[in-house]
Amino acid sequence: MRHSFSLLNIGILIAIIAGSALLMLNAAYTDSAIFDETAHIVAGYTYLKHLDYRFNPEHPPLVKIIAAIPLIFQKINFPIDKDYWNGLNEQWAAGNQFLYESGNNADKIIFSSRIGPVLLTLLLILFIYFWAQKLIGRWWALFPTFLFAFSPLVLAHGHYVTTDIGASLGIFICIYAFINFLYDQSSKNLFMAGLAFGLAQAIKFSSVLLIPYLFLIGVIYSLTIIANKWPLIDSSEKIKIICIEIARRLWKTALIMAIGYALIVYPLYLLTTWNYPVEKQITDTSALIGGFKISQLSDLNIWMAGNKISRPLAEYSLGVLMVLQRSAGGNNAYFLGELSSHGWRYYFPLIYLMKETLPALLVIIIGLIIGLFGALKATTQKIKKLPEKILEYLTIHFTEFSMLTFIIIYWASSIMSPLNIGVRHILPTIPFIYILSAGALKKWLSTVPCKISVTPLEKLSNQIRNLFNFWTKTFIIIIIIIWLISETLLAAPFFLSYYNELAGGRLSGYEYATDSNFDWGQDLKRLKIWVGKNLEPEEKIAVDYFGGGNPRYYLGIQFEPWWSARGNPKNDKIQWLAISVNTLQGAYAKLTPDFYRNPTDEYRWLENYNNPTERAGTSIFIYRLQ
Repeated sequence: MRHSFSLLNIGILIAIIAGSALLMLNAAYTDSAIFDETAHIVAGYTYLKHLDYRFNPEHPPLVKIIAAIPLIFQKINFPIDKDYWNGLNEQWAAGNQFLYESGNNADKIIFSSRIGPVLLTLLLILFIYFWAQKLIGRWWALFPTFLFAFSPLVLAHGHYVTTDIGASLGIFICIYAFINFLYDQSSKNLFMAGLAFGLAQAIKFSSVLLIPYLFLIGVIYSLTIIANKWPLIDSSEKIKIICIEIARRLWKTALIMAIGYALIVYPLYLLTTWNYPVEKQITDTSALIGGFKISQLSDLNIWMAGNKISRPLAEYSLGVLMVLQRSAGGNNAYFLGELSSHGWRYYFPLIYLMKETLPALLVIIIGLIIGLFGALKATTQKIKKLPEKILEYLTIHFTEFSMLTFIIIYWASSIMSPLNIGVRHILPTIPFIYILSAGALKKWLSTVPCKISVTPLEKLSNQIRNLFNFWTKTFIIIIIIIWLISETLLAAPFFLSYYNELAGGRLSGYEYATDSNFDWGQDLKRLKIWVGKNLEPEEKIAVDYFGGGNPRYYLGIQFEPWWSARGNPKNDKIQWLAISVNTLQGAYAKLTPDFYRNPTDEYRWLENYNNPTERAGTSIFIYRLQ
């Protein structure tokens, strides 16, 4: 019987992974290239093919390399005697040339490149189950695994050649390996934690937040161990032992990081800068961060770029400085009817509430209530016992505490950043949110009201009450599962534009936020299908497109490039206008004081028309200009 249940558990896990894979692969096949993929795909290809890192230094190489592996086995034409090869930050022009203007099969390249990120997403799903089953049991571990695997947020970004899901995987593995090391400080676990840290740093620069986080967690763990032994320690030795334990933990944490940089980051950048001319690296570095606020850092980075030994680390630190520079400057974004370059403090909390599914939010809310109720119950006891309760929690639930701490640090960093261009930036916290919520849900389900039974009738009544309580909670969980499956299937394959029902759904969510929350250029292939069905071969369509696709490649002679300042296409005898909703919202939005928009870019003449006649997918509006 136990063997049968084990097989059933594995079967459900396989079904979850397979279902998620099919949904992502279908979306990967039907979506056109999103904005960032144009740069990421060509960069990964040149890293592998030419061992040259001149493209896309703002992001680490690992995900891009994994995405490019299938391309190495294809016959691809990509000339490197063009201006973009010797230019600065020319990955966008190079990507467009690579995909659409060199005689290559763009759709084949894009789909092949997406296989790697899909596999990384599936690997993360598997790791979530692996860690969760250690915390809440193998059956309950299926629940956070399911929530993640069927989340539209995950399915949206899990099939694109971007670094967000990869960062989630790297951070998740790193934190797991580090906590595993804290529990068992063997040389093997230290080495594995170092490799995991290096992988995280090689995927996305936001993983730099792991540096202060790991030091903090290491110190807190040391203090927890010392506090448990406190009564047994000689009073004259207490300060000495505290200092020694903390110093030892800090040293080992630093050693873990050194291993990661030495064995993962440095070799990876050494390989991908092998054929990158030193002179060009110096020139590019100077141009990209020459105006960095802390000139000593930029000067050091430029010097490192000219040194044969340090130049791989110079390219890594260049990316870090570019991210810091960009984060400080912000990014143009549309949110709640406004256009700003400096962001909003309430952006991430609100956008997550709108983009997360309602069933998952219900689970999270239940978990929060249970957690807050437990904390409140502990604090209402005698003040003298509060330190004991805290120590007991840290001793028994240090892993959960570590997850919660990471969520708080990462969210705080995201909220303080003016870079508000998508809920995808908080994806690394989602696995931990789901695991903690599932653990709270398990506790909630197992909690039954107790009542002293005196008579047989009271005993029977109490049993019936407890049974009813259990099955009521079980029924709620079943409803949540069915609800989430239905939500996800109805959203497919338009996962990127998914908003929950309270935020307008996948058709109206653009009213709240666009960019990678709704319109990243994923519907250009669907516009091609619409044009093929509705226009005559000689009929033109004006297109103002935002994304990583190339309208000329897909629409041919029917494509007429358009923008607001050109006026009404009808004056040029063109009856149709297709416009990306990201562009449209940017044209109509109210401007914050920090923002300026040219009046000629405001599409005021389009206000004479009613709502769009049709849509291509969810994000390209199509107007009939009569």
